[in-house]
Amino acid sequence: MSARNPPHASGPFPPRRPAGANPLRRPSDTFESWFRGFLMLVLVLGLPAAALGAGQTAYESSMHAVRTQSAERHRTDARVLSVTEEVGDNARQRAQVRWTDDDGTARTGTTLVTPDTHQGTVLRVWVNGAGAVTGPPKTRNQAVTAGWFAGGAAALGVASGVFAARTGVRHALDRRRYAQWDAEWLRVEPLWAGRFRR
Repeated sequence: MSARNPPHASGPFPPRRPAGANPLRRPSDTFESWFRGFLMLVLVLGLPAAALGAGQTAYESSMHAVRTQSAERHRTDARVLSVTEEVGDNARQRAQVRWTDDDGTARTGTTLVTPDTHQGTVLRVWVNGAGAVTGPPKTRNQAVTAGWFAGGAAALGVASGVFAARTGVRHALDRRRYAQWDAEWLRVEPLWAGRFRR
C-alpha cells in the first residue's frame, strides 16, 4: 500500500446537496433572503433615480420661475412718502413709497425699509409687470438649492421606505416563526418531559 494512494472509505458517499441547501432553512428564511435582495436592488437603483428625478424636476421648475420673474420684475427709484408701521424691535419699518412707471404713470405701494429711513428718501424697489411692489426675482443659486433639497428629500424618502418595508416584513416573519415554534414545542414538550419522569 502506497502513501500516495490512500485507501478509499468503503461504502457509498453521502448524497451531495445543492449549493446553498440547508435542511434547517425555513421557507420564511428563503423569502426573507429574497426580499432583502429585492430591497437592496430598490435601494441601489431606485434611490439615485428618485433623487435625480426629483432634483431635476425641482430645479427646472425653479429655473422657469427664475426666468419668468426676471422678465416680469425690474428695479426702479421710489421716494418714501411716509413710514407707517414698525415691524419688530430694531428690525424693519413699513413705508409707503411712490415711483413713476416707464410710461409716466405715478404709482404708490408699500415696502419694508430699515429703521433709519426717513420721509423723502429715495430707494431702489422691485416692481412687477402689474406695477406693484414685490420682492427680487429668484436666482439661479436658489433654483440649484431647491433641486438639491428635493433630491435629498426624495433619497431620504426612498431610504425610509426601504427601511420601513424591511422592518415590517421582518416583524411579520418573526411573529410567524414564534407561532410555529410555540406549536412545535407543544407537540414535542410532552415527549421530552416524559423522559425525566420517575
